[in-house]
Amino acid sequence: MINDYVSIDLETTGLDPKKDKIIEIGAVKVRNGIIIDTFETFVNPSRRLDEKITQITGITNDDLKMAKEPEVAIKELLSFIGEDMLLGHCIRFDYAFIKRLAVNRGYTFEKKAMDTLLISRRYLKELESRKLCDLCSYYKIHHHAHRALADATATHELFLKLKEDFLVDETGNIQEGFEPFVLVYKVKKEGPITIPQKERLVRLIEKHKMVLELDINKLTKNEASRYTDQILFRFGK
Repeated sequence: MINDYVSIDLETTGLDPKKDKIIEIGAVKVRNGIIIDTFETFVNPSRRLDEKITQITGITNDDLKMAKEPEVAIKELLSFIGEDMLLGHCIRFDYAFIKRLAVNRGYTFEKKAMDTLLISRRYLKELESRKLCDLCSYYKIHHHAHRALADATATHELFLKLKEDFLVDETGNIQEGFEPFVLVYKVKKEGPITIPQKERLVRLIEKHKMVLELDINKLTKNEASRYTDQILFRFGK
């Protein structure tokens, strides 16, 4: 029986872990099916939020003024998770962001997980949508959507419902989809922005009178290259 895990959810600046950033982490530690501890924090993305993200999550730039730096947030999160397996709704999305942040800060992060999205797709095919909010509505689970801790808590409660309905078949055997699987996301550690990259980026920003709403000093080499390419594509040399 799968009764011990950490259910986790993130809010991010976008959908691409290579260029977008975590802005909020929520997690609940579960023992014997009961929440015994919680983890919640804002994370500094070193950039201003798009209005679209604020509309979706309700998180504002003011909320992030006192947010933890990524290196602090990831250290605390990994300590909270410990050796536990993960639970999530589309867990590969959250895992990709967490692993990239962990690797870039020198940590190893290899995990097994369960995914309520995959389980619901297998056993609730009659539903039009398997989004977390719609599944919570189906099961009458109280849910404040698009906030990390609320989503992590709702995912745990959804998992309890799915186990109750579908964990074992008529012969008492555990059904497909309820076995933890190994999460795979390959990522190499990215170095920090180089001095030549920084100088070139600053020159381009000044030349084109741009307002770049991010902290250049916290960019990686890959991020600096992408921003430089975007400026060159938009304005030319």
